[in-house]
Amino acid sequence: MEVGFLGLGIMGKAMSMNLLKNGFKVTVWNRTLSKCNELVEFGATIGETPAEVVKNCKYTIAMLSDPAAALSVVFDKDGVLEQIGSGKGYIDMSTVDPETSTKISAVCTGFCPYPQAITSKGASFLEAPVSGSKQPAETGQLVILAAGDKALYEEVIPAFDVLGKKSFFLGQIGNGAKMKLVVNMIMGSMMNAFSEGLVLAERSGLNPSNLLDVLDLGGIANPMFRGKGPAMLKSSHSPAFPLKHQQKDMRLALALGDENAVSMPVAAAANESFKKARSMGLGDLDFSAVYEILKASKE
Repeated sequence: MEVGFLGLGIMGKAMSMNLLKNGFKVTVWNRTLSKCNELVEFGATIGETPAEVVKNCKYTIAMLSDPAAALSVVFDKDGVLEQIGSGKGYIDMSTVDPETSTKISAVCTGFCPYPQAITSKGASFLEAPVSGSKQPAETGQLVILAAGDKALYEEVIPAFDVLGKKSFFLGQIGNGAKMKLVVNMIMGSMMNAFSEGLVLAERSGLNPSNLLDVLDLGGIANPMFRGKGPAMLKSSHSPAFPLKHQQKDMRLALALGDENAVSMPVAAAANESFKKARSMGLGDLDFSAVYEILKASKE
């Protein structure tokens, strides 16, 4: 299978590399084209623009940083819409809000602000955000949360089987985005509470390393605490999932809560912590760096 891949950040690079290593022909594009060079060494072809990638590939995957980037790649000059058409499929694996997925797909009734989007061009669209960060992306252990065109979903299962350990088809456009935002909202809230616990243990005269051992033996043991905790205690926050993206997802999840009249006080408080961390210049570090603002707070 030949696929195009748009966006070679932390996640996109690992995912496209996985496809290459598993025998897929991959044409890659990134806004900074030099980021494509390492993948070329493994057999990838470079597309000069998103439009060129789509022209040359039946299926194109996008993994972009935020809603603005996802919309730009589709609608701007030399974008996806210039070459997408009948017989082609577009799979957006970025974490965006449901409205953004709808705009890209143009699955709407009445007035459509983007009437010439993917499906209006005769192509198929699938949103497929992923649960997982750098290491699961590298090892093909992502969880894929797809929604949209069921036939396209079934066609790209071979790629999803390489990229992830499990794929879900969740129905209509927007459901994948909603599920991902709920998952990341829970994850961000947990990270904030975990950071508070580590600081509280240390300030109370306990060894926080012992806390990690106790947590790992109890009912709230989980891979995130186990994987992140030791590095956090060393103030090591190499970005597997950048904090700025976690805060973006918290913001989008809170907006989804507003839309559905769901009270989310815990998530709102966690979002404030991530916002403060961004204001302190920690946005490009791992989202576990929220620990640093709590550790720096006065007793």
